[in-house]
Amino acid sequence: MTVAGVAGAELTHLWLLPEDAVDGFAEKLGGTRLLTEDEEVRMGRLLTRAARRRFLARRLLCRYALSDRTGRPLDRWRFSTGRYGRPEPLPNFDDGDGLRFSLSHTEGLIVCAVTHGRVCGVDVERLPASAESADYVSRFFADAERAELAALGPATRIDRTSELWVLKEAYLKALGTGLHRSLAAFSFARHAAGGAERITVHDPEQPDAGGSWQFELLRPGPRHVLAVAVDGARPGALQRTDLSATSGI
Repeated sequence: MTVAGVAGAELTHLWLLPEDAVDGFAEKLGGTRLLTEDEEVRMGRLLTRAARRRFLARRLLCRYALSDRTGRPLDRWRFSTGRYGRPEPLPNFDDGDGLRFSLSHTEGLIVCAVTHGRVCGVDVERLPASAESADYVSRFFADAERAELAALGPATRIDRTSELWVLKEAYLKALGTGLHRSLAAFSFARHAAGGAERITVHDPEQPDAGGSWQFELLRPGPRHVLAVAVDGARPGALQRTDLSATSGI
């Protein structure tokens, strides 16, 4: 399988599951029978039905996405957790194929990114953000980013703040640190490259990050913005699959 000449192993696969399709998706995959005992306990501790549905959706979506890349049965996947909570396939289930994945959810949408031999991160947020939340979040950004935002009009500034937020979240997820790092410790910028826009990161703790990372910003609909961060990916190496209540799986 190729996208614009990119070999399948080099692709970043992105799966999008709308929240209104979760019940049908879960039913087709077998629902909670795929969860481990620990996962069932964790889901049962959640206080609301919506939180439990999203937990189940994330756990099923990552299994589905990983099995799509490997052909491995859905019920074979087990996971470990890194120092900062990042989930990874257990080594004895990985068979050395180097699969990595990242999950994110917000109201209305659950997403999963899968890569082969490259670290990845994904984050999705609901739009529009409020002016108050955008102003609050931007206080934690790098100086260059806050200067960029200050030069924009109110509506554009809110929109750009959401973009920077998902980029930062996706990058930190890929690094495996999450929000244990300061959001001001690195910054994103946009550059024109060959008639297209390229997103780069300046990170003093990752001197080679500016040239090795590939970032994608997507608007899967008017209510969501998402970012994907992959170390070592090639431009155009993103394959997107939209699941829905009517799509066959």
